[in-house]
Amino acid sequence: MKLDMTTFWQKPAPWHCPAWLWWSGVIGLVFYATFQVLWQDVGKIGESLTAFLGLVVVLRYGHGLRNSTAFWLLLAALVVQVISWGLGYLHHPQWVPGDPKPDRLAKLFIFIGVAWWLGGSTRNTLVIWSLALVAFIIATFVHGGIDDWIQGLQGTRVGFGIRNNQHASMLYGVALLGIVIFGRRFVHPGRLIIWRLVLWLALLLLCLTALMIGQTRAVWGGVTLALLIAAIGWGGWKVSHSGGKAIIKPLMIGLMALVIVGAIASAVFGKTLLQRATAEHQVIEQVLEGNLDSVPYSSVGIRIHSWVAASQWISERPLVGWGPDARGLVIDHTPWLPAMVKDNFGHLHNFFIEIWVAYGLLGVALIAALAFWVGRCAWLAWRGGILPGDMALFAGSFFIYWMLVNQVESYLSFWTGVYVHNLVIGGLVTHYWRWKLSSFRSQAYK
Repeated sequence: MKLDMTTFWQKPAPWHCPAWLWWSGVIGLVFYATFQVLWQDVGKIGESLTAFLGLVVVLRYGHGLRNSTAFWLLLAALVVQVISWGLGYLHHPQWVPGDPKPDRLAKLFIFIGVAWWLGGSTRNTLVIWSLALVAFIIATFVHGGIDDWIQGLQGTRVGFGIRNNQHASMLYGVALLGIVIFGRRFVHPGRLIIWRLVLWLALLLLCLTALMIGQTRAVWGGVTLALLIAAIGWGGWKVSHSGGKAIIKPLMIGLMALVIVGAIASAVFGKTLLQRATAEHQVIEQVLEGNLDSVPYSSVGIRIHSWVAASQWISERPLVGWGPDARGLVIDHTPWLPAMVKDNFGHLHNFFIEIWVAYGLLGVALIAALAFWVGRCAWLAWRGGILPGDMALFAGSFFIYWMLVNQVESYLSFWTGVYVHNLVIGGLVTHYWRWKLSSFRSQAYK
């Protein structure tokens, strides 16, 4: 696909729309990626421009894309929310809001606008992801201040002023995945390789430090599992294409780096790591033994009890759920949950359970269909030679990480998770659309 280069942005030939619309959308996307965490008032303007203009332009000018599954899934999301709200209004009108709050699921489809304004370009995608990374890191110093970093290094759990402790850690987890998997792009031979290597090592060290002082166990586990599976997947692919000798050098370098990082982490954060890792082992043992009634209302215990409460509500309306405010209903109207939980929590610490209790199996099926479609998009774009290998590897590792961390915290129910979701998914879908348009044009000339 021919791309007309500009200084900052690639404008693709098949992406037809008026120039003023194109650059308005691109500026909106840049604002969204750069300011959503750093300066949210500006970021929201960018989010609105990205979403609204993107949807309108794709429907008007996106020949070959207007029938994309993404639009059918968006329509399905709106229908599911209206069904759940309408039946809830008939069954329990006192607990149903005045409108179905369609943005609850529709906001997960902002990636449609992101994918369009990225124009199918790997370069544009990496520019936007890099802007988001740099702006987020700056935000942790602006919102949290240097004091947060100092207190964190002294053993205090900190959240860098971004919603709460878990959300900053989640964002740093995504950042670390990207920095590790795209590391080769930093250190490839060429000009300024020493400075690029120094920059990569500095970013790697910063993210590792932030994860340690964020003290979010699910993020630790998610990052570790995602990188482990990514390494196994990459190693298997390398062996099958180049033979076993091809991975000896990278394997040795990786093991050395792991030992060095482990030694430094143990020396600096050993006490913190041990305390967090063993803090609730007795609670976990009680859960595994099935003694749920005796589980205390600790960090893990609150999650367990809220999930049990949600399961009772789900069992009453498993197909269509209780409507958009269901997570609050579970917390506020489950009689046996203590006042401490009711006063301090308004969500269920599990995005998928929240979807089930709100929209029933219809909502769960929708999220599953979206995940399957995005995975298929990435696979087809990679197999078609459009999605680079490292980006495909990042997609797989991100999926593993995202599934795990959203099991114990409702990130996708909050703006931080929506932000990550739309930027990452948009970056993958734009490559699929580029592959689809290329295939469409090839068939048209046959």
